[in-house]
Amino acid sequence: MAAGGPSVFLLMVNGQVESAQFPEFDNLYCKYCFVYGQDWAPTAGLEEGISQITSKSRDACQALVWNFPIDITFKSTNPFGWPQIVLSVYGPDVFGNDVVRGYGAVHVPFSPGRHKRTIPMFVPESTSKLQKFTSWFMGRRPEYTDPKVVAQGEGREVVPHRASPSVRTSHSMAAGLPAEHVKGPSPV
Repeated sequence: MAAGGPSVFLLMVNGQVESAQFPEFDNLYCKYCFVYGQDWAPTAGLEEGISQITSKSRDACQALVWNFPIDITFKSTNPFGWPQIVLSVYGPDVFGNDVVRGYGAVHVPFSPGRHKRTIPMFVPESTSKLQKFTSWFMGRRPEYTDPKVVAQGEGREVVPHRASPSVRTSHSMAAGLPAEHVKGPSPV
């Protein structure tokens, strides 16, 4: 490490978006993206992804199973702006239009090891009955133009929304590794 240079650490996230409970909906897919502070930078892996469309299981719980892999490594000089994963779930409405079924966000776990998270989801709503009817009829329900806004708390309290079901994730974490101690692939 260069003398006087900032100490860098790595955060490795490996896991999956496992499943969701949306009893009233079927044929849903999931998108994810990461939101992080300005001192953080991805060094490997994908910052965002989109899953396959899945149908409800035929058992009593009717889970929507994606088992959608997540694999990313970040580097940073300090923990401020710790990464969050933002999930957006979409599916068809009665007219076949692709509409949002839920948004949710959670911080990547702070400690190394295996973690399971249940992320509560919500959906923005129109403010009046006329807007609700118009958006339903036109097939354009309220949604965020940038889902990353879900990870930011500013202004969210003024957006009317309703609770939606939840999504389960699992992560294996390796955190706090000084970058100078991490070796790359060995030459063949």
